[in-house]
Amino acid sequence: MTSTLMPTSAAPPRTPHVLRCPEHTVEIVSDSGEGAQKCGQIFAAVSAKMGNGVWTVEIIPAEIQPPPRIPEGASGNRIRIGTGPVTNWGDETNLVVAFNEQVLLARHRLGALAPDAIVLLERAWASHPDEDVRAAYAAALAELATRAYRVVEVPMDEQCLTLVDNARKGKNMFALGMLACIYGRDRARLLEQIAQTFRKKSEESYRQNVALLDLGWAWAEANLDFRVDVPPRSAQGGTDVPMVVMNGNEAIALGAVAAGFELCAMYPITPATSASHALSETFERFGGIVHQAEDEIAAAGVALGASYAGKVALTITSGPGLALKTEFLGLAVMTETPLVVVDVQRGGPSTGLPTKVEQSDLLAVLHGQPGDAPKVVLAPSTLEECFHVMVTARRIAETFRCLVVVLSDANLATGVAPFPRPALDERWMRAALDQDAVPEGTKPYDWDEATGLSRRVIPGQPNGMHTVTGLEHDARSKVAYGGGIHQHSAAMRSRKLAVLQRTLLPPTVNGDESGDLLVVGWGSTRGAIEEAVARARAAGLRVSSLHLTFLSPLPPGLREILSRFRRVCTVELNYSDEPDAPYITPENRRLGQLAWLLRASTLVDVDCWTRVPGEPLHPGAILDAIRAKVPNTTRGDA
Repeated sequence: MTSTLMPTSAAPPRTPHVLRCPEHTVEIVSDSGEGAQKCGQIFAAVSAKMGNGVWTVEIIPAEIQPPPRIPEGASGNRIRIGTGPVTNWGDETNLVVAFNEQVLLARHRLGALAPDAIVLLERAWASHPDEDVRAAYAAALAELATRAYRVVEVPMDEQCLTLVDNARKGKNMFALGMLACIYGRDRARLLEQIAQTFRKKSEESYRQNVALLDLGWAWAEANLDFRVDVPPRSAQGGTDVPMVVMNGNEAIALGAVAAGFELCAMYPITPATSASHALSETFERFGGIVHQAEDEIAAAGVALGASYAGKVALTITSGPGLALKTEFLGLAVMTETPLVVVDVQRGGPSTGLPTKVEQSDLLAVLHGQPGDAPKVVLAPSTLEECFHVMVTARRIAETFRCLVVVLSDANLATGVAPFPRPALDERWMRAALDQDAVPEGTKPYDWDEATGLSRRVIPGQPNGMHTVTGLEHDARSKVAYGGGIHQHSAAMRSRKLAVLQRTLLPPTVNGDESGDLLVVGWGSTRGAIEEAVARARAAGLRVSSLHLTFLSPLPPGLREILSRFRRVCTVELNYSDEPDAPYITPENRRLGQLAWLLRASTLVDVDCWTRVPGEPLHPGAILDAIRAKVPNTTRGDA
């Protein structure tokens, strides 16, 4: 099959062909610094505000500023829009706008594009003064011709230079104009979104970007013979529920405000940094402080110290920062000081893949501190949960005097989607601390023998003076090395998790309560897993799924739920050995991290299907894995 190269000089039909479909996926890719991500963000935000379901994934190179015109430097945004809710980035891109042929090759070689994808490609490189550039462009078109893409060469530079001196700084808005025309986006909402983005720079910047938008729209209207119609849900009789549009880091930041946090201490680290930026824009108006510490260790220390003093504190980081915070987090467990840590996971180990998604911190969070350091671990699976999990984390940390870790990831952090506007509730915030005198004889760790809980004493409370230590201690907070004391205090710190588990409900199975296969996941894989399971069930496979939010303690009833299925398999974004890989045996095979945890906790033979591609999982790939796990069934397309 070969691609079709559409000459832009030919006038399109007077009435363009309109493709009406329930969903469509578009990508904008460029070199770093050309604004493709900003183009995608505005397109996604406007689509969501028009009533479409939206899910975005940023395409980010590993280097901050890689050399231009190399496949490895591809930067941009992928946006999947739908008539109904969209929960993941889908399988293949239907339309791509590429600012040069090299970044387009990167997406082509990754298999990101649908076989019949439409490609809008900057044509300036075909006549570039450098012969090597012209040759590279021709070679790229030849490689693309092996697929049935429809390639449309677009004079983006030529058009933009009629309005700006540097086309590199303008073609993202020209591309936005083309997409707005193709997908019928509302101009008023586009202008509103452009104003929010550029008016803070200057009025001239705003007007120039609007002019570029209109230029791209006009070019597409005059030269492109197709349009795409993805009706918003409201046009299909959907409910008129007030919605908000944001990414996961923004949701975590706003959730922290709604939960009543008073201090966030952090050190900048990808992909967590934007959460502190979002907090910085609003936190002070609500009495909060964002403290940028000199390093990750200090950030943990500041948050822990503030919490010890009675403030509601959190620290936000990613994998390498989590490693540096280890000693202070152990101190939080030993002193039973409430603390919330948000870990926005990325690829590892070491510096790893700073801009890429992964779910490889689960076991590090659970067991990363020396000694026995029980803690609560929560993993939001949607952008809406990123908001509400902060309320839950704060309440648990304060109620149980414990460390709570929220495991987000890069997919949630940068992904944009609409969700129902939260109805704020004052009960989400902590009540005023009791500052009355502590009753005579009260011990700083006056553990209840049944629950492990004890009264929190705030510095300065009358009768509450005591020495705080990171050494093992007795109920009076006195250093104690006796084996009996260590056994008892360890039991008290652990027992709180068992008490918390008794308050949890068993998780809900998505699909039938029993069957041939149960797919178990956690975190941002939820949307892709549930879409794959829906396709499998539509094809007649007896498959269900289960998604876990509480990872420590695990929710009750898991063993009974898992035992109702012939097979159980986790789907995760972390590494596991393939069963048939060289030297791999059932005894030495490394499993996915949740699979390892479930096998240890339930004694059920849990298998795993995991990948570490540096990008979110595709529902189609999960569907293929499901079919491979469920033998003797119809293998027709779902």
